Amino acid sequence: MNLNHINLSVQDIPAAASFFETFFGFKNENSRPNDTLSVLNGENGFVLVLMHERLNEKGNHTYPDAFHVGFYMENEEAVIAKYDELKKNGIEVGDEPKKIRKTFGFYFRFQNILIEVSSQLKNE
Repeated sequence: MNLNHINLSVQDIPAAASFFETFFGFKNENSRPNDTLSVLNGENGFVLVLMHERLNEKGNHTYPDAFHVGFYMENEEAVIAKYDELKKNGIEVGDEPKKIRKTFGFYFRFQNILIEVSSQLKNE
């Protein structure tokens, strides 16, 4: 069994879709882009659904503190390259990549989503 999709509630659909396409390789499959819902295809058949937070029936627009999505990179150099790419393009990424438990990476927020970019530590 594989996890095949996740639905994230975001504040700005076009900006979030562009962010995940530009920096994480997702492809937008919407025949008519809109500001309510976007379906993005990732690697290995994974689907990222972005839904505008106004569709939350109970008005909840926050995630639990520890909730995050993670992108696992092939090595530490790729993590640093992704950090530099995001920073160069005006994304607020915060602290530089570092050792985090048994990985090397960094966390940052985009809209209301906490995102982790990490890799296996060398020699671990």
